[in-house]
Amino acid sequence: MGKAKKTRKFAVAKKIISTKDTRVKTVAEKNKAKQKLEQEKAKPKQVEQAVSALFFQYNTQLGPPYHILVDTNFINFSIRNKMDIIRSMMDCLLAKCIPCITDCVMGELEKLGEKYRIALQLAKDPRFERIPCNCKGCYADDCLVQMAKQWRCFIVATCDKELRSRIRKIPGVPAMYITNHKYTVERMPEAFGAPR
Repeated sequence: MGKAKKTRKFAVAKKIISTKDTRVKTVAEKNKAKQKLEQEKAKPKQVEQAVSALFFQYNTQLGPPYHILVDTNFINFSIRNKMDIIRSMMDCLLAKCIPCITDCVMGELEKLGEKYRIALQLAKDPRFERIPCNCKGCYADDCLVQMAKQWRCFIVATCDKELRSRIRKIPGVPAMYITNHKYTVERMPEAFGAPR
């Protein structure tokens, strides 16, 4: 005689979930993530020292003569708009301005080649102050952000929107840019060229 066929009972589920089941894996992963978060919270946090030059958001180190860190594209756009950099800066801020150029920006201008030789000649003007930077061959935008963070006594002049958004995150450092064939400064209310 053959075996009698057992019919499966209706609505009965298996008692054990296999170890290869995705539901088991996700629970284990969530537990590991929770443990990592708890370990990170237990570590001591490093708090940056507050900058002594700031009075709330107002930077007390900024004052005439203004030192302005100039970016590559700011020089190029000034030439395209036929603007004298130093005179336009003075018209905007109504005070003496000293444009400053870091070694990284100078290197970037030299790399651009023959097309931007006028910008390079303008950057080598004796009225422009040359600032040596410690970074060796880094990206010019990173260099400008690092200089602005380190010293907090510069206005950063750039037409690059990405760099301007990075500068906005640094408290007390204004950004200068070109709009409607004139220079404008943001986050500096006493300036003539500040947006109204």
